[in-house]
Amino acid sequence: MQEQYAGSGNRTMNSLHDTAPRPALDRRLCLAPMMEWTDRHFRYLLRLGAPQMLLYTEMVTSAALVHGDAARLLAFHPDEQPVALQLGGSNPQELAQAARLGEAAGYAEINLNVGCPSDRVQSGRFGACLMAEPTLVGDCVAAMREAVRVPVTVKCRIGIDDQDSESDLRRFIETVAAAGCSVFIVHARKAWLQGLNPKQNREIPPLDYDRVYRLKRDYSQLTVVLNGGITRLEAAREHLARLDGVMIGREAYANPHAMMCWDAALYGGAEPPSPHALVRAYLPYIEHELAAGTRLASMTRHMLNLFQAVPGARAWRRHLSEHAFRLGAGVEVIEAALAKVPERLDLVMAEPAGS
Repeated sequence: MQEQYAGSGNRTMNSLHDTAPRPALDRRLCLAPMMEWTDRHFRYLLRLGAPQMLLYTEMVTSAALVHGDAARLLAFHPDEQPVALQLGGSNPQELAQAARLGEAAGYAEINLNVGCPSDRVQSGRFGACLMAEPTLVGDCVAAMREAVRVPVTVKCRIGIDDQDSESDLRRFIETVAAAGCSVFIVHARKAWLQGLNPKQNREIPPLDYDRVYRLKRDYSQLTVVLNGGITRLEAAREHLARLDGVMIGREAYANPHAMMCWDAALYGGAEPPSPHALVRAYLPYIEHELAAGTRLASMTRHMLNLFQAVPGARAWRRHLSEHAFRLGAGVEVIEAALAKVPERLDLVMAEPAGS
């Protein structure tokens, strides 16, 4: 665990175009990219207790990077590594330029979003709707691979709308793999682009893990990571017996300390610090960010779920929610909230790491 805040953060992009070989990324446990959730503050907090997990950013559009404030959008702390940048877009040249910016900022991987089903994303011709255009996705992958040395990967669904047969998925995978993509993160639900909103698309279409298993069996040369509905460590282990990795989304945010226990269990590391210790380790980062102008609530919103089902957990959440948003709020708000959870009751309310 990082006991002290080291460095000033990646406020400006670093030039990392070197010739040194890059170590292969371990994808056994990955944090899913989630809009409004997996920002740099949450990733730093999670990294304090999960040293091995591969972290993914929120989706950033290629247009926003190329035409906007790339330094701000790409900022992250070096202690987050390994961390991957997820891009949204469908213009090969623009994506290539955005990928270059991501690599220069220090990201260990560039991931293309071909799984988000929201109307806004569809209107920009990216996300899950691109599964209907595998040739275009292949062109995008090829352009990005030409532009960067870090891995270029794709996150997709098992299908969309009525284009959801096993042959449709295989055609998509084969086309994109031929363009040079060897890593696919597959959400094991199809997406209904018409009729379901993003929340419903995470819950209503049934999970089909067997289809993802068959994909790995028949394309064993590819790295296949499973996403969708994984909420227990034992389930993660079962998937890992047949696949190369698991990606965890809502469960990681709802119970970050449990995810830290998964990290220790799957990678053979030490048990994570207690939630009390994690809060204290996070304080130097918060103080630095406050001095840089970040509002306290931008960080404390990610801490609400650190304590689960212990006396004082509700008081902890209430105090942060009621006081962190106030103008000038500082770490004293967190310290007062922490005092409401008796430390002797600071228990790990997750599955035992060895279960």
